Amino acid sequence: MNEALPDVPEVRVVGLPQLTSGFDLVERLDLPMHLKVHGPLEPMGGEQLAKLAENINLKGRGGAGFPFHQKLRSVAESAIKRGVRPVVVVNGSEDEPACRKDTVMINRAPHLILDGALLCAEALGARTLVVGVTRESTQRSMEAALAERGLSNSRRSALRAWVQRNPVRMVTGAAASLIRSIDGGPAIPPGRKVSASQNGVGGAPTLLSNAETFAQLAIAARIGPERYGNTGLYDEPGTVMLTVSGAVARPMVIEVPTGVPLRYVLQLAGAPPVPQGVLTGGYHGKWIDAATVDEAIVSRNSLDAVGGSLGAGAILPISQETCPLGESLRVAQWLAEESAGQCGPCYLGLPAAARGLEDILNGGGPAALEALKQVAQNVKRRGACSHPDGSAMFLESTIKAFTDDLAAHVLGNGCGRPVEGVLPLLEGGRAPTGIPGGGESEENGPSRQKIFVDWTLCRGHGLCADILPEVFQLGADGFPTVAQARVPRYAEAKALRAVRRCPALALRIEEDTRAQDSSRSNLPVLSQGRGRRALGRGN
Repeated sequence: MNEALPDVPEVRVVGLPQLTSGFDLVERLDLPMHLKVHGPLEPMGGEQLAKLAENINLKGRGGAGFPFHQKLRSVAESAIKRGVRPVVVVNGSEDEPACRKDTVMINRAPHLILDGALLCAEALGARTLVVGVTRESTQRSMEAALAERGLSNSRRSALRAWVQRNPVRMVTGAAASLIRSIDGGPAIPPGRKVSASQNGVGGAPTLLSNAETFAQLAIAARIGPERYGNTGLYDEPGTVMLTVSGAVARPMVIEVPTGVPLRYVLQLAGAPPVPQGVLTGGYHGKWIDAATVDEAIVSRNSLDAVGGSLGAGAILPISQETCPLGESLRVAQWLAEESAGQCGPCYLGLPAAARGLEDILNGGGPAALEALKQVAQNVKRRGACSHPDGSAMFLESTIKAFTDDLAAHVLGNGCGRPVEGVLPLLEGGRAPTGIPGGGESEENGPSRQKIFVDWTLCRGHGLCADILPEVFQLGADGFPTVAQARVPRYAEAKALRAVRRCPALALRIEEDTRAQDSSRSNLPVLSQGRGRRALGRGN
């Protein structure tokens, strides 16, 4: 069985280092060493910074790949139009078990990330900077980096800066979850999609991007777009940070120029010479088969063209000796457990999809395959965040990439190969304990209540979704998308209000006596107040 990746695995580089400069000298670049390695950085105006990001074609490195210059301009325009100070947020919430590149950067080169974030804060006139993390090691490193720069959350500071620690769960890395937690709420999506650039932290326009993205901006600001463009591909210049694990001899984080053959990266990590398949982009990514690996190079466009995904930069090969559907089932079950439990496509759809894949493995035949395809299709574009979409993409890719194995399970007695557990997962699908504001307090414990919809009474008024968006969303027909759901403890009062105000009296609440033992679907909730106090003034 593959063990969980450490926070800071082995780090390698192909070609000349940029983000990893100085890693051969020290384990962590404190501020004096950072300045010796990278040199000083001059401030830039907002439009100058946007043009730099545009010239190097900088896109978000957290998975979505949104153009950074568009985000920067959108925040600036919104702040000017509304006459408010924007906020800058660094998302270092790397919560996939197979991803460590941002964790490595925060632990070993935190000041490079802060360089990019502070460039943006000064250009935008922001007076609040927040760094979101989920691990103890990244919290310690970033808090030390802020202290080394003399930055604090003091109300007297020209720029108030602090680290926001959230639980290690898949959905806490979503932008909306991080913003919600900074505002003092739970680290789960709010149930409605709002642009952070328009309405983010404290309602202010918020520039939120991935940790590596800010570090890449800092490199480009120092060396200029021409020198930056000398590395990598013409249309995707620079380097990429990858996490390589799975069936490899040496799990590692590696910095490579774009354009390097994917085959070469796999060889460096000691992957099988002919892998059965490679999962690209992480657990919200896509599989590519062995033949396709030889065609792929490390770039967003190349991986998209061959049916893969750069995504969050995770690369996971599996060998010919393991059952690919069984390996994928483990991930599908973990993805289902990572649900925030607040919308039907996620709370109900992802467990159903995992059961569908399990039915295929257990000889369910063509009917099981069709059922899985239908469930995966139904959960897409209906959730409160991107978790159902990414999970469905992973499942659909699994079906497409391993057709021979699928046929063996659907039409025969299976492939006959074991499940070795080579894809890293957090133990038991649970978040680590000891997180501040985690599941130990009364407010953050397992849900005690379940809320039910009586379909014989429901008339689709939609009031429940307005009062309790943590649980209810409305489908295209105007009716709730779930029939029953656990109520997060922090929302129990709102659930009672929804029951009392339902015009058709179609809602009821029951105590869930089994929740103490079996509830996993709701996230631990942060102790509220830190983010709210920080934003009380100076914004």
